[in-house]
Amino acid sequence: MNIKKGDNVRVISGKDKGAEGKVIAVFPDRQRVIVEGVNRVKKHTKVTDQGGRAGTTGGIVTTEAAIHVSNVMLLEDGTPVRVGYRRDTVTKSRPDGSTYTAERSVRISRKTGKEI
Repeated sequence: MNIKKGDNVRVISGKDKGAEGKVIAVFPDRQRVIVEGVNRVKKHTKVTDQGGRAGTTGGIVTTEAAIHVSNVMLLEDGTPVRVGYRRDTVTKSRPDGSTYTAERSVRISRKTGKEI
C-alpha cells in the first residue's frame, strides 16, 4: 500500500470528497485506512457495569470508520501526488565493524521526484 500511518491525505471520492486529514490507522489486509475527521459514524454503546469507577456509561459515540485506500490521495505540501518507489543503494555496517552494500526502497513523489 502507498499510504502509511501519519500521512496527510485528501479524500477524492465519496460523501466526504475534498476533506483532508491525517491517517490514524492502516489495514493492509483489507486495503482500508482510517482518516481523522472523515467518514464519521455514530455507534450506540451499551452500559457496562464492571463495578466502581471502571464501568463505562452508554450512549451514542461518534467515531471514524475505515474507507478504501483507493478513495484517498497522498498530499505533499498541500497538493495531491501519486506515489512511486525508488531503490537506493546504501552502505550498512555489521556488529563486527565490517560494511556491506544493500538496497533500500523509498517512496517518492511522481510529480516532483522528491522523497516522501
